[in-house]
Amino acid sequence: MKIDIQQVKQRFGIIGNSPGLNRAIDIALQVAGTDLSVLITGESGVGKESFPQIIHQFSARKHGQYIAVNCGAIPEGTIDSELFGHEKGSFTGALSDRKGYFEVANGGTIFLDEVGELPIPTQARLLRVLETGEFIKVGSSKVEKTNVRIVAATNVNLIKAVSEGKFREDLYYRLNTVPIQLPPLREREADILLLFRKFASDCAEKYRMPTIRLEENAKQLLLSYRWPGNIRELKNVTERLSVIEEKRDITAETLRLYLPNLNTEKLPVLVNHENEQKIFNNEREILYQVLFDMKKDVNDLKKLVHGIMSGSIQIQENENTRFPAAQPIHTVKGEEQPIQMAETVEETLSLEEVEKEMIRKALERHNGKRKSAAADLKISERTLYRKIKEYNLE
Repeated sequence: MKIDIQQVKQRFGIIGNSPGLNRAIDIALQVAGTDLSVLITGESGVGKESFPQIIHQFSARKHGQYIAVNCGAIPEGTIDSELFGHEKGSFTGALSDRKGYFEVANGGTIFLDEVGELPIPTQARLLRVLETGEFIKVGSSKVEKTNVRIVAATNVNLIKAVSEGKFREDLYYRLNTVPIQLPPLREREADILLLFRKFASDCAEKYRMPTIRLEENAKQLLLSYRWPGNIRELKNVTERLSVIEEKRDITAETLRLYLPNLNTEKLPVLVNHENEQKIFNNEREILYQVLFDMKKDVNDLKKLVHGIMSGSIQIQENENTRFPAAQPIHTVKGEEQPIQMAETVEETLSLEEVEKEMIRKALERHNGKRKSAAADLKISERTLYRKIKEYNLE
C-alpha cells in the first residue's frame, strides 16, 4: 500500500514541496519496512531529525523504543558507557551497573545524530553491533546481544573524514547502506516563503500578536539570501522579526538588519600567489584567510615605513605624486635627534590563536554556557569541550 507523502508531512510537521525533499521522504518510507541501516546527510539545520522518526514509525519496530542520541554532545570519556552501559566499579563514579542505549532500545530504533563525532574506539564498538548485534559493557567481559535498527545522521563529509583517518571506512559503508541526502534551504527556493509564513503564524499564535507580512522587496531578499543556517536560521529570523518589530509589514530594509551573514556573501574571491582560486569549506576558513591577508598587509606596510625612515628605500616623485619630505625629530636636552624606529619583527597569527580567541569570545557572549557557545560557533559540544581543554580556557 502506497503511503501518501502529504499525509506524512502533516504528521511530522514537514513544510515544503521541493523535489529533493519529496525524494528524501519517499526513500525513508521505502526503507522503513526493512532493517537496513540508513545514513542521513545534509547541512546543519536542514531538518534531519524528522527522518529517523518517519523510518521508526512506519517500521515493524514502531512499538519498540526509539532513542535519539547526540553523539557530539557526550564527552569522549563517557560515550562508551552511555551507548553500551557499564559494570559497577568499572571506573571512578560507576557506583552501580548501568544499561546502555543499545540494551534499552533492544527491539527498537536508535538514532545516532552527529555520528561523525564518534571517537575511533567507539566506532569499532559500533561496527561490531552493526555486524553481529553484539556488544560488551564497559568493565565487563560478557558478550551481550541486541536487536536494534540504527539510523545515523551527520553534516560532516564522512568520505573526507575517512581519507583523513578520522572515521573508519568499514563503518562508513555499514552505516551508508541506504543514503538519504537532504537538500539545503537555498536549493528549495519554492519552500522558503511557505516556511516563513508557517513560522510567522506559529509565533503570532504563541504570543497572541498579529502575523507579520513581507513586502515584495522583502520577499525577493528572502529568496536571494543563501541561508547558511538553513531552516533553523529562517525560523530564528522570523521569530525575531515577529517579536521585535512593531510594524507588521516588513520591508527589505528591515529584513536586512536580521540577516547577519548577508555582507559576507559578497566577499571577494581570495586567490593564492599563483592566482588560482581557493575553495573554502566553510565561513571560518574564509575568516582565517582574511585575517592572514590583513596581517600580511600590515607587516608589509611596517617594513615599507621602516625602510623609508631608515633611508634604505627611496621614494621617487612624479607629476601626479607628492610625498612630504618630513623628517620626524624629537628634542632631548636641546639636541635634535632623528627618531630611531624599533626593529620590525614580523608577527604571525596562527590558526590556533584565531580559534582560541573565537572560542573565548563565544563563551563570553553566552556567559560561559557551552551549549549556546557551541551552537554559535557551529561546532558540536564535544568538540567545544575538547578545544576548551586544549587551549586551557576552563
